[in-house]
Amino acid sequence: MSGRRTSRYGYDMMRTMDLYHVINRGVDGRKIFMDLQDYARFVHDLYEFNDIAPAQEFLGTGTHKTSGRTTSRRRDKLIDIHGWTLMKNHFHLLISEFVDGGITLFLRKLSGYARYFNERHGRRGTLFQGRTKKILVDREAHFLYVLNYLHANPLDYLQGAKRWRERDKGAISDIKKALAYLEKYRWSSYLDYIGTPNFQSILTKTLYGEVFEDYASEFNEFLRDRSCDNIDVLTSFEY
Repeated sequence: MSGRRTSRYGYDMMRTMDLYHVINRGVDGRKIFMDLQDYARFVHDLYEFNDIAPAQEFLGTGTHKTSGRTTSRRRDKLIDIHGWTLMKNHFHLLISEFVDGGITLFLRKLSGYARYFNERHGRRGTLFQGRTKKILVDREAHFLYVLNYLHANPLDYLQGAKRWRERDKGAISDIKKALAYLEKYRWSSYLDYIGTPNFQSILTKTLYGEVFEDYASEFNEFLRDRSCDNIDVLTSFEY
């Protein structure tokens, strides 16, 4: 692909770590983000909970004014977040461990979002559908595909692009419209990867930055030709 330097360096880096595609969804398919404040709160939690230190002041709803901003205090990270996307009823993260046990601790802390959500929306009970699912990315084709897959998910909401997962090159009726839609969708790492600052403090771009010299061109080509020899590896964790 035109935007790709070489997959080898990034893939070799990936082999030195355990890279996981992490997913969870609302119980019974329910929404886990009701409005912009909920999205912003979850983004804020991705930053605040990625720290060895406790973050108890962020577990409740407080004054309900969480804006998604980040603080300037020093953190000791638990994980690296290489990509992310938030959807109405589920989320995707692409993460690797920064310290031993970091993923387990981070996901445990991130479950605090459910407490915030229930308190704010006056509900009880489980918010997420079981334990967060982790899929190890251990093949080169999967490694090259998965970041684009995360970033394409919001096309599920765009008329004329909802068949984007299909191999048929005509599945997206208007590529320019699809790209324009994603450029307005704040709740993923796509904007930061194409050079539009969004939530840079959350993201670690080193891994894929070494693979995709021009990510905008790479993703454009991905939408035009979504063929993948190992595409079946994705079907087991689509939502």
